[in-house]
Amino acid sequence: MIIAGLQKSTLIDFPGKIACIVFLAGCNFRCPWCYSSELVLPLKIVAQPRFSEKEVLDFLKTRKGLLDGVVICGGEPTINKDLGLFLEKIKELGFAIKLDTNGSNPKILKDLTDRRLIDYVAMDIKSSLDNKIYKNVLTENINIEDIKESVEFLKTHSTGSGQAGRLDFEFRTTCVPGIHKKEEFLDIAKWIGGKNVKYYLQSFVSQKTIDPAFLGVKPFKDKFLQDVSKEISPYFLSCQLR
Repeated sequence: MIIAGLQKSTLIDFPGKIACIVFLAGCNFRCPWCYSSELVLPLKIVAQPRFSEKEVLDFLKTRKGLLDGVVICGGEPTINKDLGLFLEKIKELGFAIKLDTNGSNPKILKDLTDRRLIDYVAMDIKSSLDNKIYKNVLTENINIEDIKESVEFLKTHSTGSGQAGRLDFEFRTTCVPGIHKKEEFLDIAKWIGGKNVKYYLQSFVSQKTIDPAFLGVKPFKDKFLQDVSKEISPYFLSCQLR
């Protein structure tokens, strides 16, 4: 497990909590619009700083009573076989844990949930099931059925409100001009929608993209995303822009 970054505080990445962010390097997706190429591409990963597990845990020990939680993101954290052991140590220090994932490892997602090692999951939805995007960004040994399984698991293991069920969650989509159209979001809503589902539309950031063709691409206008959110909101507990 390569720990390639540590953001010491955030007020926005873990809903309702003051948290820090631990960045794990490595990913089994290759989304061309991704702006975290330094955590995805092997040639860039080797140039990143390294943090030992001990350094992170020692930092957390100094933040007891100051931080509520820890966000684990990447890359894709669930590709690491020792992720569970790392989360156990964080839990022992008394912190809530939020996991950011692409949903490609439902078995690990279920295992971490069963072991009560995660409190909140944010799962990225790349596109609708009919779109070719998933086929194009998945790497070897990843199946779209795994994505579907993770979606259904989250929808059936939480209210999505944090009030009942021990696992809270959200789905989110980075909205990319040239990739997504208005009709696409309706297809996504029909797939992942539910009375317990929170869905966020995130604006694309045209910096450090894996594919240079996406550099400088202008994000959707707020009005467009507001109209989309309004149209698909009946499918969700809440649908918001981020």
